[in-house]
Amino acid sequence: MDIATEPATAEEIARQEIQIACFRLGQELYGLDIMQIKEIIRPQKLTPVPKAPQFIEGVINLRGAVIPVADMRKRFDQDTLEDSRKNRILVCALDDRLVGLLVDEVMEVRRFTRQDVVPAPQFIKGPEADFFLGVARQEDRLVMLIDLGRILSSEARISLQAIEQAAAVAEESPGVS
Repeated sequence: MDIATEPATAEEIARQEIQIACFRLGQELYGLDIMQIKEIIRPQKLTPVPKAPQFIEGVINLRGAVIPVADMRKRFDQDTLEDSRKNRILVCALDDRLVGLLVDEVMEVRRFTRQDVVPAPQFIKGPEADFFLGVARQEDRLVMLIDLGRILSSEARISLQAIEQAAAVAEESPGVS
């Protein structure tokens, strides 16, 4: 029997699926591959960091790890809203470091097949176009898939590293002025 004509097995179909954590910023839906997310937490007290990029809200201490938190509304040049009980921080792994993404609300985890994902629209131009891997479509919903590495550009990642180091030094030497 010719292998090419056999129907796909459940395992092959599962390998073609990706699981996306869908979150909301304003009225728009965005998504991130769940393999990049370590955990989802409620917002905590942020410690501001001087000279951080404009979209970095500050750092949090999560079980001994100092994690910079990026406000995704600021990163996408959207108006900031008052804090809500639905706000969440997505703790993500990026280049062996942890970073938090502050979002309005985490909606759900959805499965998409590779065929459900299309490239980002051609009309998105400029540096913002690099933020997106594509668009996932399922029925009448569209989810913009973000590229975590590009949202936190190399310049921002260097700044995040400096922020983590400064915060760690400040924690090690409390009371030193």
